[in-house]
Amino acid sequence: MERVLSGALDKYGSGGSTPTPACDGEQSQAGLWETDSAAPFHYPFSQEQFFRVRTLIYQEAGIALAPGKRDMVYSRLARRVRARQLDSFGQYLELVEGGDQEELEAFINALTTNMTSFFREPHHFQILAQQLAQHRGGRPVAIWCCAASTGEEPYSIAMTAVDALGSFAPSLRILATDIDTSVLAKGKLGVYPEDQLQKIPPRQLKRFFLKGQGKNEGSARVRDELRQLVCFKRLNLLDQQWPMRGKFDFIFCRNVMIYFDKKTQHAILEKIAERLKPGGLLFVGHSESFHNTQDQFRICGNTVYALKE
Repeated sequence: MERVLSGALDKYGSGGSTPTPACDGEQSQAGLWETDSAAPFHYPFSQEQFFRVRTLIYQEAGIALAPGKRDMVYSRLARRVRARQLDSFGQYLELVEGGDQEELEAFINALTTNMTSFFREPHHFQILAQQLAQHRGGRPVAIWCCAASTGEEPYSIAMTAVDALGSFAPSLRILATDIDTSVLAKGKLGVYPEDQLQKIPPRQLKRFFLKGQGKNEGSARVRDELRQLVCFKRLNLLDQQWPMRGKFDFIFCRNVMIYFDKKTQHAILEKIAERLKPGGLLFVGHSESFHNTQDQFRICGNTVYALKE
């Protein structure tokens, strides 16, 4: 990988320029929590306040936080208390619960888990390539990545599509959505540290990335031709209405359902079924199974589902 990155990539940023976005994816401290008064943190954080956090993140994002996540919640939200120059968690929760939309967005961003990488669960991309190869010269293809995070997954989809369809300008649209606006901004830029590119085969790395120079040294940027295939948009999967147009040939909903309870999972999967074309495929994470949706989906591969006929 070092050889590829040091010699084979074209360059970007020799003048220190910053790319423009493309179109608009712990150590336990349980013993420290025995009593509220014993909490050795800068801001006291009571059980009642933790319960309010759990309630609010469930209402707003469908995320079911386990009782053992209290130290993680403190660590992430204490930064927001400091950023807003507040004196306590009580003041912070009053702000969020009181309807401050900017801080509510930051609250959700802080508590959202974003674990991703390029070509994660590679068998999905092999299946996608096989399916896309059948579309060469055919009708337009629509793909939705509904937990896009910082962009590694939708760009992996885009690389697979360009290779399979044989063109940098395929008849293709890729929608990449996430609830977290901060990670979407990173995805739009398409700039990644070199050590995050190790799962990308050398041929694709050379074809689809530019090596950083100057202040961008040590990073690589997705080529504009690829970035333009992906449109990043914020979407909360709990929203009553999903504003995207039409249906999709392929939907990637991977490693996101594990954060929802069964009731929320079922409601979201019902809406996904409405957005998937007949003959289309739904890709899910390796730890996810949807036995409670057998009336809508049938399994047709390793963590791959299709609409039930």
